[in-house]
Amino acid sequence: MTTELLAVRGLAKAFGLSNVLEDVSFSVMPGEIVGLLGPNGSGKSTALNVISGFLPRSAGTITFAGRDISDAPVHAITDLGLVRTFQLPSMPHRMTVREVLKAGKRDDGGRFAPVAYGPEIDVLLQEFRLAHVAGHAASALSGGQKKLLSVATALRANPKLLCLDEPTAGVHVSLRSDLVGVLRNYVAQGGACLVVEHDMLFIRDLCTRCIVLDRGNIIADCLPGELENNPRVVEAYLGKAIEKGGMAQ
Repeated sequence: MTTELLAVRGLAKAFGLSNVLEDVSFSVMPGEIVGLLGPNGSGKSTALNVISGFLPRSAGTITFAGRDISDAPVHAITDLGLVRTFQLPSMPHRMTVREVLKAGKRDDGGRFAPVAYGPEIDVLLQEFRLAHVAGHAASALSGGQKKLLSVATALRANPKLLCLDEPTAGVHVSLRSDLVGVLRNYVAQGGACLVVEHDMLFIRDLCTRCIVLDRGNIIADCLPGELENNPRVVEAYLGKAIEKGGMAQ
């Protein structure tokens, strides 16, 4: 039997009297690409922030790679191999795109160990279509390019689980299929993904399973192709039948 890579059990998060997450339980297995979906305000990003240690939980447990990380600090969670990106990535002003990628390398002990040169950097620059801006200041990139650079840098850390917060927001539609290919290749080499996303076409192309949140509760755990026929998912997103082509376009 395959052991769960990430196990979330009874997770709850409240801000004052407002319950953002209530009794959320799900898992991610090795080799899975799981979409964490839901309408605005459903608790997706909050769940990711709690899982990755950026927010404290109110209740529940989180286990990753066989270790309880419920109250672990961010650096300890990252050292175990859970690496994430953000909706609005911030890039350094005094580092080029290439230098940011160099700084993302981790050695086998989990320590960040930038190298002077590595062929994998050029591969990533090509895969994410950033080669033409490799010498530019990372902070000068467009919003979509910053998103791509943040994903590429996260991959440099050799994560066991890559958690992505809206990776396609601001990214040109022509690059999204490339991103699907890169992430599938990473998973084929032993990784796993948890993806918070609104783009349902991207989710259908990428994910092996979807978890849907609404008002802090899980309302579906299913295959991407089953989303359109789930009445609770339809109601949560639109309150009406989903138009052909997908939700939340």
